[in-house]
Amino acid sequence: MSDSPLTFNDFGLAEPIVRAVTELGYREPTPIQEQAIPVVMSGKDVMGAAQTGTGKTAGFALPIIHRLLPLASSSTSPARHPVRALMLAPTRELADQIYQNVKEYARHTPLRTAVVFGGVDMKPQTMALRQGCEILIATPGRLLDHVEQKSTNLSQVQILVLDEADRMLDMGFLPDIQRIINMLGKDRQSLMFSATFSNEIRKLAESFLDSPLLIEVARRNALAENITQTVYRVASPEHKRAAVAKLVRDHAFAQVIVFSNTKIGAGRLARQLEVDGLNAAAIHGDKSQQERLKTLEDFKQGLITVLVATDVAARGLDIAELPAVINYDLPYSPEDYVHRIGRTGRAGASGMALSLITGSNDDRLLADIEKLTKRKFAVEDMAVDATLPGHRREARAPRDEDRPERVERYRDDTRPSRARSFSPAPSRPAEDPFFSRPYEPSTEALAEQAESVQSKAPLPVVRRSTRPVPALLGGFKRT
Repeated sequence: MSDSPLTFNDFGLAEPIVRAVTELGYREPTPIQEQAIPVVMSGKDVMGAAQTGTGKTAGFALPIIHRLLPLASSSTSPARHPVRALMLAPTRELADQIYQNVKEYARHTPLRTAVVFGGVDMKPQTMALRQGCEILIATPGRLLDHVEQKSTNLSQVQILVLDEADRMLDMGFLPDIQRIINMLGKDRQSLMFSATFSNEIRKLAESFLDSPLLIEVARRNALAENITQTVYRVASPEHKRAAVAKLVRDHAFAQVIVFSNTKIGAGRLARQLEVDGLNAAAIHGDKSQQERLKTLEDFKQGLITVLVATDVAARGLDIAELPAVINYDLPYSPEDYVHRIGRTGRAGASGMALSLITGSNDDRLLADIEKLTKRKFAVEDMAVDATLPGHRREARAPRDEDRPERVERYRDDTRPSRARSFSPAPSRPAEDPFFSRPYEPSTEALAEQAESVQSKAPLPVVRRSTRPVPALLGGFKRT
């Protein structure tokens, strides 16, 4: 038996697929790919769990392309390109990334690929769907919109993939997913891939998977060993901004993702870091999809140093050689911590995950993460100088003690204990008698008015009714 490492040629994948993978620079499969590819090629249902950054997308995309190749057609007719594989993702960014990967893997095949997600115009997506595609990547809500508009038909889907399955089932996507599953044929292959699987999610998955084979290449919810994780305690939440700037500068990070729990907080932090001289930008749910995709592309191209993001960037995003992530806020869900730090240390590279905590609430969130990951974190105290960049206070209005002359004016007031600090009302300008006196019509205007009245026909006389007014309207009762 040879001890040589396994290659993609050893799986029996079609030559166009192996050629595309080789051109992308991949030589040896990752553990999840090594175990998942043969099983998916066999047609069995799969639940795959692996650490983020280990190549789950290729683990299901490569064998799916291989299985669909016998059905591929070079015809231009849309009818010859029905949807045969459906891949669902929880976020727009992840759906677009899967699409880019699948398109690269299938570049040498006649298979067509399309992606649909919300936040952008539906018309280009509708045109792509009506031209036909064998592989469709989608977010559940936008897919249902296209189904209702009859832009696509799912009756011929043979393979269903739920990527980041735990997130979709745990974030309220279950009704939409159930509607989509009901549109598919019974004789299909179903695959679920994610970095984390809770017991509840497993039970839900088993309800629509047929005897799935569980593939776990690492301990459940395990953290990558090539990621150095450090937790820093700062004095107060106000010091966190200064701490972020200090960490970025001290470690000389060329790029870093900073995670915030709120959209407002992400935008505010990005603006603050920009003021402090760091090239920062924010990405969150209130941004338009074009803005989000443009920001991500700029970050991937190295045009942005600090990407401040909510958890829309915590799942599936593949940033090559990202050196570090910073948790400005610890996530409310401990599973999200696993996904957040999985943005760094991908494909075997080393990375750093730095977290900031302050107060008892952060202590509880940290305890939840330690319970999930079965790891105890050492907490280091971090002193931050208030004068450091990132902690500049906005200019405040002068207080009363800064205005002794105004306090002095009210020292003899009948209520000296409540010194007033507002400015006195400005003095009113002197009145102009021409504008102050009432309007008086001129003699000519009075003459014209009298002449106009005499020239008009007399108005009819309207006699008031002598009928008594109802009591409800204020009249008197009849006697």
